[in-house]
Amino acid sequence: MADPAVSVTPYWELTFDADGDPDRGRRDRLLTEVTERGIHDLVVFAHGWNNDRSGATRLYDRFFAPVPELAPDARIGYVGVVWPSMRFSDEPIPDFPRAVAAETPRRPALDKDTRHALLETFPGRATVIDQIARLLDQQPREESELEEFRRLVRMLVDVVPPGPQALFTADTLVEGVPQDEPDMFSGSAAALCEEFAQALAHFEAPAGAASFSLPNPWDGAHELLRQATYYAMKRRAGTVGERGLGRVVGQLATRAPKVRVHLVGHSFGGRLVSFALRGLPEGVRTVKSVTLLQGAFSHYAFAARLPHDPRAGGVLQGQQNRIDGPLVCCYSRHDSALSTMYPLASRMAGDARGVMALDIGRTLGAKWGAMGHDGVQAVPGTRAFTLAEALTAKLPASGCVNIDAAAVVKRGGPPAGAHSDIVHRELARVVLAAGRIR
Repeated sequence: MADPAVSVTPYWELTFDADGDPDRGRRDRLLTEVTERGIHDLVVFAHGWNNDRSGATRLYDRFFAPVPELAPDARIGYVGVVWPSMRFSDEPIPDFPRAVAAETPRRPALDKDTRHALLETFPGRATVIDQIARLLDQQPREESELEEFRRLVRMLVDVVPPGPQALFTADTLVEGVPQDEPDMFSGSAAALCEEFAQALAHFEAPAGAASFSLPNPWDGAHELLRQATYYAMKRRAGTVGERGLGRVVGQLATRAPKVRVHLVGHSFGGRLVSFALRGLPEGVRTVKSVTLLQGAFSHYAFAARLPHDPRAGGVLQGQQNRIDGPLVCCYSRHDSALSTMYPLASRMAGDARGVMALDIGRTLGAKWGAMGHDGVQAVPGTRAFTLAEALTAKLPASGCVNIDAAAVVKRGGPPAGAHSDIVHRELARVVLAAGRIR
């Protein structure tokens, strides 16, 4: 299959399956042509959770578009990573046409596009998806049906899968042991769905409006399905990063050792490129920068110790030292997917329940927060910049760097908010600055 037309050249796509195995033809073409084309800097971008292949290509096309003008003398090559994520059609993406981000369907029913995406993402689960769709359509009143719904969702996403993928789900380790499963797969399903429904109602209410009606728990059940699916995507992102992209970057370092590699990831793509660091062969120093755009993984992932538990550390602790340059994390308070929904879905079993969604930024968010909400946390020496400062100052040549990008990452509707509002010239400039690409 030929690579689609994009606005920059040379452009390659790397395609991986859920186990991190690459399309060998595409990989070999990249390894051969990078040297032939005389590339000096190679920018490798990994998409996030809400993308199919066509959506990912559109993202790369639009994000890369201003780069040639911003760095006219640089010999840059571009890579788009395509990995098996899925798109929820009711999740809007700013500036993208309906073919990529559909208008919101009637919730909580499962629309046909999302149903088709689930069938493609979880092959062999058609019967389970049919049962999930039936419950969302019928909305039975019994709490036992919400429990049954969650049981089906657990079965769909395979919470404890066979094989190596089980090793790539955790964000933190307690005395070397991966954290337990998220609370959304245990406890009371009715209480969890109510919390999700409250959070959705808060985001969808007009500014300053007070709501006097009880949220529909099946709205929360629909959100449980979304978040559980993201849990599976989180696992895949770690797998593809370490077992897939990390190995390819190592092969590239052998074939073209002078090529400077710059990894960029949006959402779970940020997790993917971060886990790629863990998959680099020993001694490889060709990764010159990593830029995370609204990264959808724990803000403690790179920490040696967690503030609330000195026995625990991040699953990627110290991996930033494998970069011959900085780890730059762009975040925004307008990202409701990461400010509220991510902590609700990510808290571990046994944590205190009943936390109101409206107060989550001051409660669960501090413990279970994401990179894209408040940046890298608990890593000594991390530098902080506003976006304006980052675009005028010289960024550090190493270590972790947080950039508050809320000045541009600010548009988007519920439930994700500004999570996908990343196609901005200013953020392309951040990638170039992080990589010292001139």
